[in-house]
Amino acid sequence: MKKIALLLMLTLFTVSANAQKKKAAAKPVAKAANVLAKADNLTAEILKGSFVVFVSNGKAKDSLFSRRFDAAKTLPMDAKITPFKAKGVSLHAISWTQKNVSETKLKNEEALTTFTEIWDVAAKKQIIVNSQITTKVSEIVYLDKNQTVSETQQKMRREGFELTITPEGDLVLKNKTQENRMTYDAAQQKFVNVATPKAAPKKK
Repeated sequence: MKKIALLLMLTLFTVSANAQKKKAAAKPVAKAANVLAKADNLTAEILKGSFVVFVSNGKAKDSLFSRRFDAAKTLPMDAKITPFKAKGVSLHAISWTQKNVSETKLKNEEALTTFTEIWDVAAKKQIIVNSQITTKVSEIVYLDKNQTVSETQQKMRREGFELTITPEGDLVLKNKTQENRMTYDAAQQKFVNVATPKAAPKKK
């Protein structure tokens, strides 16, 4: 009888231990943050309807900046964090895109906005902000007064400047009609326009 009782106790102990293991395994795992990009000690994340860039210093985590967006209409995508040096100063270019779609019976517009912010992370200073909007337009146009004949016309519309960073750490802001080059002034902690040399006067 003692042997049977001991065997029953061991069986119950084993069943109880297995049940506890299953319960432990069934605990929900916390979801990781929606990280869009990483570079150096920076991470770009989506958090509670905001595009947030965090700075990590060891275990500590601090917000560098936060930008709200309407999640029902758009989501930040294609985020990039690009470290570079300008006049020996370490800077970071943080860029992302947001798409907005507008639809009517005759016209559809798909607007893609590219945001770029350049920061001196060590100083927690925003250096420059730029945005460019590229819109694809598809429109039904009637060719007669009675609106019996139509055609679909498509065009591309651009607003703002495209921003690029040169290997020297300068900025080039360009659109269809003009191009501006900016260089970093470390003393002022900002980018300044590079003067364009004047053309020599023509000899008469």
